[in-house]
Amino acid sequence: MEKLQLWLFVLAGLSGAVTQSDLCGQVFVFPKESADAHVILNMNNNGTLQTFTMCLRYFTDLTRAFSLFSYATRARDNEILLYKDKPGELSLYVGGEPVTFKVPENKGTSTGWEHVCASWESATGIAELWVNGSPLPRKGLKKGYAINNQGVLIWAQDQDSFGGGFDAKQSFVGEIADVYM
Repeated sequence: MEKLQLWLFVLAGLSGAVTQSDLCGQVFVFPKESADAHVILNMNNNGTLQTFTMCLRYFTDLTRAFSLFSYATRARDNEILLYKDKPGELSLYVGGEPVTFKVPENKGTSTGWEHVCASWESATGIAELWVNGSPLPRKGLKKGYAINNQGVLIWAQDQDSFGGGFDAKQSFVGEIADVYM
């Protein structure tokens, strides 16, 4: 797996800004529906991305659709997207194409936090999703595809254009922690 270096660039829409080299131990709070509250990360990666694994924990009481993670390039808004369509469904997009996973509800921890890991590999086209440590059935997605390295990573909003185009009705409301990629 290629090693990615993520640099915290801007924490926008929240009170204050944080600058450090990783997100270990950080909790991002998104207290209300908004078209501008999000976290932007600048990715430093040489060459195209052939595989990735992304993990995070989140806590919310939303029942509507929302975005957890969005990576967009100038050519494609859903280069990578982790999107909760509705209770019981979580979609992973790669190269603009989705696969939807049926997620058992009420399988979260007693604290209400959900732990999600998504993984994809170009060589096989295998997309995987784990929820609270349990794997869901693997799916095929964009075999042989290469993800452009000139993009913007955003948490808590769905990019409908490069670095923006946010819709408050797709925003995340709650807390995101323990982000790893």
